[in-house]
Amino acid sequence: MKLQLALDRLTQDECLTILEETSTSIDLIEIGTGVIKEYGMSIIERIKSVYPNITIVADMKTCDAGRSEAEQAFQAGADITTVMAFAHDATIKEMLQVAKSHNKRVMVDLLGITSSKRIQQLQSLGVDLVSLHIGKDMQGDGKNATADLFRLLTDANEFEVSVAGGIDEASLPQFLPHNPDIFIVGGAITKARDRAEVAKRLKGMISP
Repeated sequence: MKLQLALDRLTQDECLTILEETSTSIDLIEIGTGVIKEYGMSIIERIKSVYPNITIVADMKTCDAGRSEAEQAFQAGADITTVMAFAHDATIKEMLQVAKSHNKRVMVDLLGITSSKRIQQLQSLGVDLVSLHIGKDMQGDGKNATADLFRLLTDANEFEVSVAGGIDEASLPQFLPHNPDIFIVGGAITKARDRAEVAKRLKGMISP
């Protein structure tokens, strides 16, 4: 299992400072949607130049114009880009094609998806990496990710699975029996007093 650090609602300098403190404990760096909107592709380029050996996830949350947005992300240095599961099939297919041509990957964000039928459709499109996700606004309404999210994937064993949504040291153990491939953690690390220590402890919890 891997640890993905989500950087969002942060300045460029804050992102770089946090990465200096935590990079030895993380496997993937997620450059959040808000950060990308603030700084554009240049923030992806900069972080990739500093951390060329860490997988970079550009959380583009693409809904349309998949080919164009995937090209932007990959040309800037992202190894993975994201698309929403509710996007049109053509959008997702085009992103997968672009990813293949660059030897990169697409992560499909399952935010808001409750239908097993859509999961089957994603499988048929060739999707192999998904994110079980409780969004920030939903967290603000008192709902964080729980292991119940995995019910959506009961009949879908082919995916690599990441899980995100307010995960911290207290909530993480409930997910371990489901063996997700990636834990996505944001505020539990970025808002911690000792970010390096929290990242180290979380990493230890998923790969003792």
